[in-house]
Amino acid sequence: MSTIAVNAITDANDGNTTSINGVTPNTSNVVGKNLIINGAMQIAQRGTSTTGITSGATYPACDRFQFILGTIGTYTVSQDTDSPDGFSNSLKIDCTTADASPAAGDYLIFYQKIEGQMCQQLAKGTASAKSVTLSFWVKSNKTGNMQVNIRDMDNARLIGNTITINAANAWEKKSLTFAGDTTGALDNDNANSLQLEWWLDSGSDSSSGSVPTSWQANADADRNAGGTLALADSTSNYINITGVQLEVGDAATEFEHRPYTTELQLCQRYYFNIDGFIYGGGYAGNGMLSQIFPVEMRAVPTFTYTAIRTPLVGSGFGYSSARHLSVYMGANPYIQDLKANAEL
Repeated sequence: MSTIAVNAITDANDGNTTSINGVTPNTSNVVGKNLIINGAMQIAQRGTSTTGITSGATYPACDRFQFILGTIGTYTVSQDTDSPDGFSNSLKIDCTTADASPAAGDYLIFYQKIEGQMCQQLAKGTASAKSVTLSFWVKSNKTGNMQVNIRDMDNARLIGNTITINAANAWEKKSLTFAGDTTGALDNDNANSLQLEWWLDSGSDSSSGSVPTSWQANADADRNAGGTLALADSTSNYINITGVQLEVGDAATEFEHRPYTTELQLCQRYYFNIDGFIYGGGYAGNGMLSQIFPVEMRAVPTFTYTAIRTPLVGSGFGYSSARHLSVYMGANPYIQDLKANAEL
């Protein structure tokens, strides 16, 4: 009787190997290393383009990337097919109305927010705090410095640095390593603990300090102190970004390409939509509509819809949870174009 070693990987020739389909497992291709969701900009559940953005915080195209500005021009944000080799999409920010003289309080940023429970491996606030490395691809018609920060939202702390776009209209890969922080543990919960932010332009309120290259108390004047990109100064300006990865360690490794369905499910924890009608059942003038969500959401979501049969209780969503929606309605209950939002 022959035996097979439990810890061995057997290839097609019945021999032992350390590779799978020609790929050797190592720190560059380990599954789950990327703290960023939708870094390849594949998922755009809300739509692929939003035009005429002039203020506020929105998710205008690619899931999980929030675009925020304060009266500093007008923009179209889209999921674009222009991308470096190995990627299919990028996030594009295109200036359509310029503001070459921003007021002091103006700002132009995009974010990704990360739950505290997703960041516990960083050991932040302990003697074992780990450094992290951010890498991404960028293309713009402009050259200059763009400041990127990590903000600890639980302890009001900040670290940042700048990358330089060296060549106009060309894809370049950039990386930054941020030291671990022995001060301020991150909450182990589903709230926004770590916020990654790219600054594209601002007024003096955000640029009059100095670049926070080591962890410090949050100071708004430092958040874009090293930025010279000035994306708002011309309607010719644009920037594309993709391949965003944030990982533990002191060096950037190969981008983690997750399956499309996996990436979609990660995004649906924060937002999903169901186009068309959802129908329930009932009798004698009463009905019940129930919908199980694609994945468990981060928290009980808020809902919007195109049309709904008048609910019989409150707003109609008193029985919702992070996993499902149940609502009493009149006969023949329905909801059209349901959207559920549990963003950070």
